[in-house]
Order: sequence, then structure tokens, then C-alpha cells
Amino acid sequence: QYSPESVAGADGELDPSEVTFPGCPCRSSSCLAPECPCLSRGQNYSSPGLRLAEQPEQPFSRPVFECNSLCCCGEGCQNRLVQRGLRLRLQVFRTPRKGWGVRALEPIPRGSFVCEYAGEVLGFAEARRRILAQAPEEPNYILAVREHLHDGRVMETFVDPTRVGNVGRFLNHSCEPNLLMVPVRVDSMVPKLALFAAAAISAGEELSYDYSGRFCNFPEASREHKPQKEENSLRKPCYCGSRTCASFLPWDSSLFSTP
Repeated sequence: QYSPESVAGADGELDPSEVTFPGCPCRSSSCLAPECPCLSRGQNYSSPGLRLAEQPEQPFSRPVFECNSLCCCGEGCQNRLVQRGLRLRLQVFRTPRKGWGVRALEPIPRGSFVCEYAGEVLGFAEARRRILAQAPEEPNYILAVREHLHDGRVMETFVDPTRVGNVGRFLNHSCEPNLLMVPVRVDSMVPKLALFAAAAISAGEELSYDYSGRFCNFPEASREHKPQKEENSLRKPCYCGSRTCASFLPWDSSLFSTP
């Protein structure tokens, strides 16, 4: 079932459509920092989209909060981007070795919002149950995102587009990707997993992101460990063809282990 945005999972633990954030009181057509509480919470957008630093000065990134349905600003506010959904012309196509893939049908400037990775938002228990129920040869679309807070806490979001999802489920991994995934919050703490162009993308170019989350992040942000040789038999080979290809798709055995 195609859904342009994430929905509550069958376990009913989280509802991404629930509005729990207060709205901003801004009456202008487009909010400005620092007057807008939404913008003052985290990182701001700039033309054409996410502001990407050339060299991060700090080992963390600021969160992104968009204005929401309770805000007094108009629909044309510049702080409403991901919530507007897909605006670009993309094409799902069959690749020679990687199954389905997605390519751009128009040039995409660096920093532009491309699409959301949408699906069922699950709790940890249901996400692990589904993963353990899968056969090794079956495709695994469940994405686990861990956000490391400054105080040491870790926030986890699990999205499964196997049954309900959008075009994001067809995006392939690359060890040298052209997309970057950023959690963006609109109505609640349940984030939208938004994919932005990490570089200028040409028409006809395949879109990809690093499944491990290491791209444009510091290596310690990923819990992926160097797997034992016996675990390599469980891993899927990587066919990205980049110069720095790791030979296998990213792996985190903690999601596949029994409690």
C-alpha cells in the first residue's frame, strides 16, 4: 500500500500523526529566528533546503523542527518543507545487480529535500519480532534510526515500509552516497526520516544513502561493529561499486539477536 508519509504500525505503540507539539504564535507569512520557537529549537533551513556544513565543527548536529498544524504562520512558511512531501520527479527502475533502484529525472541542487523514508512506525519489540521472522533471503526494509542525545540518552525510531510505504523503500545503499538522512520533527517527537541531497545530483543519476548512517556523521555515531567471520555468511553483499566499498551492507547484530 502506497503512503506518502509514515503511519502507525500494527502494534499501535506509536502514532506519527498525533500532534503533541505546541504551535508558534508567529503571524508573519514566514517565520524567522530567533522569534519563532520552532526555529529556535534547532537547525534552520536555507535555500534550497537543509544547510549542510562543509566541515562539521562539532561532533553532533542540531535537530530540525518544522512549524506544525497548530502554528499561526501560513502554509507558505519557509520552515515547512518535509511536510509538503515529494516535489521532485523520480523514477523507480530495475538495476543490473541491486534489484529495484530510484533515479532522479531532473537535476537536484545540494541540500534539497528529496523524499521521506515512509512506512509503519514500530516499537522495538515489534521491529525485532518482524526481523527474526524473516528468512535470510528475504529483503529487509526495516530501518532503525538511533539519535544520540548530548546527555547520553539514545532515541530509537523503527520504520517498516514492507507493507505500507513510499518510493523511499526502493533507494539502494552506497558507501559513497549522494543522499543524507536527517530526522525531521513536525507534530511530535516521532520524526520523519527525511532524505536530502548531500551533493548536486544530475538528471538520470541513481539516488542512494548510507544505510549505516555514517555518511556526514562521525564514525562513533554508528553502533555497527566489525563482524566476526561467521557473521559474514548472514550479511548481504554490497554492489554499490564505489572506490571505498565495504563489500557488505551495514550490519548490526543486536537487532537480530534474541532477547
